[in-house]
Amino acid sequence: MGRFTGPVCRLCRREGSKLFLKGTRCDTEKCAFERHRASPGMQGSLRGKPTDYAMHLREKQKVKRYYGVLERQFRRYFDIASRSSVNTGEVLLSLLERRLDNVVYRLGFGLSRSQARQIIRHGHILVNGRCVDIPSYSVQPGDVVSVKNRAKSLQLVQAGLSERQQDVPDYLNLVTGQVPEGHVLREPTLDDVGIPVQPQLIIEFCSR
Repeated sequence: MGRFTGPVCRLCRREGSKLFLKGTRCDTEKCAFERHRASPGMQGSLRGKPTDYAMHLREKQKVKRYYGVLERQFRRYFDIASRSSVNTGEVLLSLLERRLDNVVYRLGFGLSRSQARQIIRHGHILVNGRCVDIPSYSVQPGDVVSVKNRAKSLQLVQAGLSERQQDVPDYLNLVTGQVPEGHVLREPTLDDVGIPVQPQLIIEFCSR
């Protein structure tokens, strides 16, 4: 699977928004976005007013990079959302927010979504008592996301929990203890997304 392997701080600067791609580092003085907000490249600070197309594209790219999905995956989520009878933008963001790698990150088991994906891939996460190693797995209300009860898994997740600085969103309930676990209380809404998003711009761009 193709993944962006370059400096992720460039992505935040390009989108003009902090995407929290480096976990707790993004909340410190070392955050490159805080020190230098201009778009990457020699002409970054000389860019003129963005066109209407550029504004729509940047909103789509911001959400795609925030959740760490590829273009093909994003289009698949959009196709599912567009077939729903509910608001397409809200359904799209709900699908992305319900990804297992995002839930593991929002619970604090991983310091970033990339680390959360690695934790899942290595078999450290259980959903309703069964091991799930697919980062794109979609959780449902009532699901219980827990850590495998073994020393290596617990040590890895406890390290993330001790460093977490973000609050757990309202649609999740974190239960800390010897074996940390999170409960999915309801489907996430637009208010649960961690960055400001204009879903209408995304829908208009993907519907072209």
